[in-house]
Amino acid sequence: MANLRDIRRRIKSVKNTAQITRAMQLVAAAKMKKAQDQAVAGRDYADLLNQVLVNLKENVDEEAHPLLEKREEGGKELLLVVSTDKGLCGALNTNLGKKIRADKPQADIVTVGRKLRVQLGKSGREMVADFEVKDPVPFGEARPVAKLLTQLFLEGKYDKVSIAFTNFVSTLTQEPTILQLLPIDANSLGEKLDYEGISKDQVKETDHAAALAKDYLFEPSAEDVLDTLLPLYVNFQVYQTLVESRASEHSARMVAMKAATDNAKKFIKELTLEYNKLRQAAITSELLEITTAMKAME
Repeated sequence: MANLRDIRRRIKSVKNTAQITRAMQLVAAAKMKKAQDQAVAGRDYADLLNQVLVNLKENVDEEAHPLLEKREEGGKELLLVVSTDKGLCGALNTNLGKKIRADKPQADIVTVGRKLRVQLGKSGREMVADFEVKDPVPFGEARPVAKLLTQLFLEGKYDKVSIAFTNFVSTLTQEPTILQLLPIDANSLGEKLDYEGISKDQVKETDHAAALAKDYLFEPSAEDVLDTLLPLYVNFQVYQTLVESRASEHSARMVAMKAATDNAKKFIKELTLEYNKLRQAAITSELLEITTAMKAME
């Protein structure tokens, strides 16, 4: 009977765990929908902003703004790492950490999110700054992050600034991605951004031409408009990577919690079957003992 009690306790424990994972799955699903809508909503704006900048680039000198200034290769690099504050989201942070260690082994770090902040901090890298962002992500909270990255680049402390984040592709697919932020690559402004799930070799050659074909009038001058749009571009790039990462987080957590709930239900069935077998064996054993005792009394 001790074995039966142990199995009953295990069944009860697994049922309680299944209730928790099911609740977390529902919460993540609700947050996932909002985060996905927020991430997708900004992509058209980013594409249009790129097209305007392409046209601007053709009307000014490419070195006219310090954010476009190319530095020498092999210079010091700063990496903005966007991870999650909470766990239980599958291998999301692990995959991003592996890509960072493989592709950016020497870069200094600015973090958003606690998980990789702790992990990268133990690796001996220089941690320049850390930020916390609310959920859902307000655009205003991306500005201090972009301002710091821009300031460190303009001061010459770093020759290159990149962003490591998890690109939202679909509910089941999240891809670790590293995107160059500064200096702004003028030659790639007309291309689809990496976080749109389209690789650069898939971009149509007509996209760049279409951006140039539009006739813009810049007032007071193209240079003044460029001074305003480039900081906005940097701010929006940081914001978009934050919302892409948040959509990936909630999607991965929803999928992970669903898998945990399904596994718990499967485990409960196996334990219940084992419990019934032991119970039936115990009942059979008792019946045999009673029958044996009755025959002995005859």
